[in-house]
This record gives sequence, C-alpha cells and structure tokens, in this order.
Amino acid sequence: MLWEPYTMKKIAVVFASAGLMALAACGEKPANETANASNAVVENVVENATNAADNAANAADNAANAANVAGNAANAE
Repeated sequence: MLWEPYTMKKIAVVFASAGLMALAACGEKPANETANASNAVVENVVENATNAADNAANAADNAANAANVAGNAANAE
C-alpha cells in the first residue's frame, strides 16, 4: 500500500511514453503540451522516490534514537 501512488505514476509514465512513441512512429511531432506533461510525470516520480528514500532514512534515524533513549534509561538505573 505504501508504494501504490508511486506505482500509479510509474504506469502513467509508461502510457505517456507509449503515446509519444506512437506519434513518432506515425511521423508526427508530439505537441509540446504532451511532452511537457510527460516530463512533469517523470520529475514527480523521481521526486517521490527521493522523498521515500528520505523517509526511510528518517525512520531509521528515529529507530536509532529510540534505541539510544532505551539504552540511556537502562544505564541510568
């Protein structure tokens, strides 16, 4: 469930890319709006992946801090 939005955006990138390739195969130039929208989706996917990595690192830091607090409490006794 955590990766569901990421998966949906990934699917959107695939469809956007397929649409652009289909237009290229017909010898037509894709509209700038389509290309810009596709680029925006790719940028969002990359940003979301970066945010997910940051969140995972923060969760690891929080776990380490909790372990330190528990260790400090044990040492105080």
